[in-house]
Amino acid sequence: MSACFVSLSTTRRVALGIGLFALSLIPLTVNAASLKEIQARGYMTVATEDDYAPFEFIEAGKPKGFHHDVIAELKKYAKFEIRQEILPWTGLLAAVSTGKYDTAITGAIVSEERLNVFNFVAPVAGATHYYIKRANDDRIKSVKDLNGLTVGVQAGSVLLSRLPELDAMLKKTGGKLGKVVEYTSYPEAYKDLENKRIDYVVNSIINARSLIKERGKVFAMGQPVSGAGFHAWPVPKGNDDLLNYLNQFVAHLRSTGKLAELQTKWFGAAFPDLPKEPIKSFDQYKKLAGMQ
Repeated sequence: MSACFVSLSTTRRVALGIGLFALSLIPLTVNAASLKEIQARGYMTVATEDDYAPFEFIEAGKPKGFHHDVIAELKKYAKFEIRQEILPWTGLLAAVSTGKYDTAITGAIVSEERLNVFNFVAPVAGATHYYIKRANDDRIKSVKDLNGLTVGVQAGSVLLSRLPELDAMLKKTGGKLGKVVEYTSYPEAYKDLENKRIDYVVNSIINARSLIKERGKVFAMGQPVSGAGFHAWPVPKGNDDLLNYLNQFVAHLRSTGKLAELQTKWFGAAFPDLPKEPIKSFDQYKKLAGMQ
């Protein structure tokens, strides 16, 4: 079977479960290099994922995607060398938290658990969650129609952790969240949705748009089922100089118009209303995400 209720998978986007358990064991005081140390040694080490289109992926043996273009801009901006290593998602955040890499320029989504270990640079993309249904399913016209229906979501993901927001939305209309089926990957969830084993899938806006662009005759994107979400780069707690440096770089991309250009190129639309300051605490994140 492709679905399960307790998954032991450590594939990409596993951020609660095993992945977050591993992060919780890492001390908050780590050996990450400060900005002064990076400047003194002459290079910054950056980790990038290898399979999370359209953020980053490998095609014909070459890196492509939004963050590939962003790193090209960082190499122009920085007065030191940028050393990039492309690797699988599994273990990537743990490697940054222990100082193996200075930061991860990847499509990580800000979450409460990750904020225990990292601060985040000002977001570079939105990650609000939407429901995805079969294009020909006339039962579902709005969030209230999700009452009691079966939802598919990736095991251990940030999206799974925010399903209580959808439950709260449904309760306001007299409904409730139905059965939750967890998958090791979204392609499995989409296959079950297409075959009518589940009623809808929850995924973030960029992934939902990408799916509809490719398979708009099969699937349709519905309404938001969470408050705001954010894709942002993690920097270990306590490394404020590096956090501020990368925030200044994002501000540079924004002011030159390059950020909007790359967002439109890879995501199909710009995100002009993203927070402009680093995200450092869960209270701050809750306010930005509309969870309070």
